[in-house]
Amino acid sequence: MTTFTNARLVLPDQIRDGSLSVAQGRIAAFGGSGADVDLEGDYLIPGIIDLHTDNLERQTQPRNNARWPSRSALLTHDAQCAAAGITTVFDALCLGDIGFGKARNQTFEDAFVDLRALLPLGALKSEHFLHLRCELPAPEMPGMLARAIDDDRVRLISLMDHSPGLSGQYADVERYRQMRRDEGVAEGELDTIIAELQDNHHAYHGPNRAFVIAEARQRGIPLASHDDHTEADVARNAEEGIGIAEFPVSLAAARAARARGMRSIAGAPNIVRGGSHSGNVAVLDLVREGLLDALASDYVPASMLEAVFCLAAREILPLPAAIGLVTAGAADIAGLDDRGRLAVGLRADLVQVRVYEGLPVVRSVWREGVRIA
Repeated sequence: MTTFTNARLVLPDQIRDGSLSVAQGRIAAFGGSGADVDLEGDYLIPGIIDLHTDNLERQTQPRNNARWPSRSALLTHDAQCAAAGITTVFDALCLGDIGFGKARNQTFEDAFVDLRALLPLGALKSEHFLHLRCELPAPEMPGMLARAIDDDRVRLISLMDHSPGLSGQYADVERYRQMRRDEGVAEGELDTIIAELQDNHHAYHGPNRAFVIAEARQRGIPLASHDDHTEADVARNAEEGIGIAEFPVSLAAARAARARGMRSIAGAPNIVRGGSHSGNVAVLDLVREGLLDALASDYVPASMLEAVFCLAAREILPLPAAIGLVTAGAADIAGLDDRGRLAVGLRADLVQVRVYEGLPVVRSVWREGVRIA
């Protein structure tokens, strides 16, 4: 048995000074006779659960024209997650090209193989699940989904449509044009890309949507919508049994999701940066209205811890409730009832945190009682 002493235990509804004992990878008791790990008055929180991270994509393509070896990229991504206090990570892999040169498709193909190879070896620090992001206008998406969906690591599927000028994050076609110009795409090539993506939307969105929903329902895999704009978007999703609104881009959509009993996920970087990088709703507004169930790292693993301490420092939420957005709330959405809280019998996924001049810093991380960072 290991006892963590001199801790500020962040429980679901309070912060309590004390100690916690761990045995066989589980929280055994509050209190304990040993003094195996002195936390020196730091916070002890549950391991963070990240339902959506694109961080692996950033490691596989650190620069536009520089692709990194996939297995090395996965190990780097894993280490960054562990260092950020994330003990459970849902690798969000895109299925289907949306005009970015097939790079995302390659990331999926490589990561799917690499995860299956590395998991049995015990080479990964955090526990990894798969979040399959299905791009509905992509003709190749159904085949990619069929190859992956029966893997037992697939725990979440989201429906996306990033067709420029039509739906999703790029509904504003001029914003999309400017983003691609900044990436160096020539105007003539850009016109071709937009026309092709819009044609694919009209040809494939409907049948692909029906296919994904049917396949997920058959296996009991939770479904999320992505980038909902309007109440009509939310109504359609709810009627088709989609229970999660991921990254709603308007306050109206988030309110509609809550009214229909859907769970909502938003990006932690939005809070850290003080707003959306793409002109969408401020996540702080969702939190103030009680419309949010979980935060995800989106593209910066360290953002999750910083965001929740920001919420507490600004007195928008008490710290236990803020921590719940990256622990218990995420666990509930994913159906992971063995983690996400400091409670006897749950997994000893633990993070030691100290605040330096307002900034939370991860000092140590344990997964099932074993130190990983």
